[in-house]
Amino acid sequence: MKASEKLVLSEAFVRRLTEIRQQLHMYPELSFQEYKTCETVTACLTEWGIPYRRVGETGVVVEIVGERGEGLAIGLRADMDALPIQEQTGLPFSSRHPGVMHACGHDGHTVILLGTARELFQRRRDLRGRVRCIFQPGEEANGAAKRLISQGVLDNPRLDVMLALHLWPHLPFGTVGVRYGAMTASCDDFTIEIVGRGGHGARPHQGVDAIAVAVQVLQAISFLVTKENNPTEPVIVHVGQIQGGEASNIIADRVILRGTVRAVAVETRQKVKERLVELVAGVARSHGARASVSYTDGIPPVINDERLTQCVEKSAQELLGIDAVHLLQAPSMGADDFGDFADLVPSTYFRLGIRKADTPCYDLHHPQFSFDDAILPLGVKLLTWTVLSRLQKRSVEEL
Repeated sequence: MKASEKLVLSEAFVRRLTEIRQQLHMYPELSFQEYKTCETVTACLTEWGIPYRRVGETGVVVEIVGERGEGLAIGLRADMDALPIQEQTGLPFSSRHPGVMHACGHDGHTVILLGTARELFQRRRDLRGRVRCIFQPGEEANGAAKRLISQGVLDNPRLDVMLALHLWPHLPFGTVGVRYGAMTASCDDFTIEIVGRGGHGARPHQGVDAIAVAVQVLQAISFLVTKENNPTEPVIVHVGQIQGGEASNIIADRVILRGTVRAVAVETRQKVKERLVELVAGVARSHGARASVSYTDGIPPVINDERLTQCVEKSAQELLGIDAVHLLQAPSMGADDFGDFADLVPSTYFRLGIRKADTPCYDLHHPQFSFDDAILPLGVKLLTWTVLSRLQKRSVEEL
């Protein structure tokens, strides 16, 4: 029997998934404010008779214990939060919260994991080991995954593997994108303060122009990326904000630059951090100014585990066909705090395509981002089948 024939979802259940997704989409909530979202998730679990526990104020964890004996402890994660974006889709179920929108597909992720929890709970007699479904708040905010980890979501018993998916507008609808190795980039932030000496623009020799020094710093950052970094290892150092100056004829005595660093290799990430601090200090000093760098280590890259990625690839091929599975050639320079989980547990993070040829498809974080709800049952089947077909082992070494 084919995988698609083994996993048949009733029409009533598919309609219910759509209802839940549209409900979540109408009432999006920002990071760590997902109170109504949490209520919707727990209400669905209660409706289906599935036990759960709350983690923190808005997190939810479902523990499904298989009845076939010892096996892997498998973690499935979905993010729940929305973005501070004014929706422009015109959908009948558009956001009812002004300035807040599900523009990254997290409403879809939440529903897919809900549906997967129901399917696996109903099939727990066929399940070896256990599955822990983690509904995570605050993915769009720094530190959310680490907060859950500190609250013990990986423990008692310790998870052996973890999986997560993300809806992806750059792949055809219903296809799957997998990648071995680095899947997403790290995301670190920095603030540079340059202190010069103010004065009158008519007498530049009497001052130290912090704006002019900032220009030299920007050039040094460009040199760091293009000349010091291995071109085969992607890295981005982006300055997105500059503040300085009070009037057109005044020499600025202080400038603030804020930016982000993205890298997919751990070694590159550390090297850029060290060299950025050195370069900024050296450039400022050479022009008679002072500079300091405040650097925040943020989200690590997601590095996919080879064996687990192969499990997803093979399961997707069985469920959807070989042609529906794409090997992604390059990592995304975007970031996802699933990297904090992947740092501690063998993990894989994969894409589920939502681009339809006959419909405009907008990128993540766009005010017109949307997707066809028909992707929901497919996502449920994919996660469920991966767990049942490939992860029914007694240890990671057997994968």
